[in-house]
Amino acid sequence: MNTVIQQLCWEEKDGNSLYIKREDLLPFSMGGNKVRIAEALFQDMKKKGCDSMVIYGSVHSNLCRVLSDLCYHRKCECTMICSHEEGESKTTTNNEQLIQWTGTKFVHCGKMEIAETVDYVMGQIKSSGKKPYYIYGSRLGTGNEGTLASAYADAYEEITAFEKKAGWEFDYVFCPSGTGATQAGLICGHLLAGDHKKLIGVMISSRETKRAYQVVRDSVKAYFDKCEKPLPDNFEKEICLLDQYRQEGYGKYDKRIVECMKEIYLQNGIPMDPVYTAKAFWGMKEFIQEKRIKNSRILFLHTGGTPLFYDFLAEQK
Repeated sequence: MNTVIQQLCWEEKDGNSLYIKREDLLPFSMGGNKVRIAEALFQDMKKKGCDSMVIYGSVHSNLCRVLSDLCYHRKCECTMICSHEEGESKTTTNNEQLIQWTGTKFVHCGKMEIAETVDYVMGQIKSSGKKPYYIYGSRLGTGNEGTLASAYADAYEEITAFEKKAGWEFDYVFCPSGTGATQAGLICGHLLAGDHKKLIGVMISSRETKRAYQVVRDSVKAYFDKCEKPLPDNFEKEICLLDQYRQEGYGKYDKRIVECMKEIYLQNGIPMDPVYTAKAFWGMKEFIQEKRIKNSRILFLHTGGTPLFYDFLAEQK
């Protein structure tokens, strides 16, 4: 898999040039960064001898969409633990409908009931004689960080190959940071390459910042442990998380993000959704302006989420 890196048509200020890596164009299940992550998880599941996949997410989840589709294609039983926020809208999302098409079994729970629900689902599958694989490891969502990070540790080589051909290096790479797996993988690739760019994750959820930082840190360490590679000293200094642009948390956005979505589409023909990509892109722009970044080459990782772009359009009717 290799996706295009293109320069954006944008009002250039202070000598900055802006590029985008189009992970939304990955050729499976409507694309997105979760295509790479899903493949890494599926291969890990097979390596561990499991025959039933347990996925987790909300009705917006891009990862659950891709994993459920991948399981259908490869004739693997799939169960989705679907968590809900208090007061969450009952509107069905495009991702949710696509997951339903695959025949994935849904098990619903509240945000405070996830661990107990993981125990229940894993127990039910084991009692049927199958060996389940929970994508996040333990009932508390830990233990599989290295696998999740591996997808973008590998993908980072595509960025360095582009730079080599161009004859220059990006100064900054920005990406949406939700679970932290993509950012952690990029940091791993960056550490292995030994280059000098700054990697910045723009938080899109209400996860407590200290916890988000710890998740990225643990994921980087887990990747190096998994690969049995020496982890550079002071690697923590490469972790940069912006928590000031996430609005009120996951799935929340305002008119500034909507206007950013429209500008990106009108000027470049590129769809971004307000849950992940447009929020992070808007946050990146704000950060560049606030920090008065000048004369820099900047790359934004478009992590996909095209079905959520159409969810937004449907809501405007």
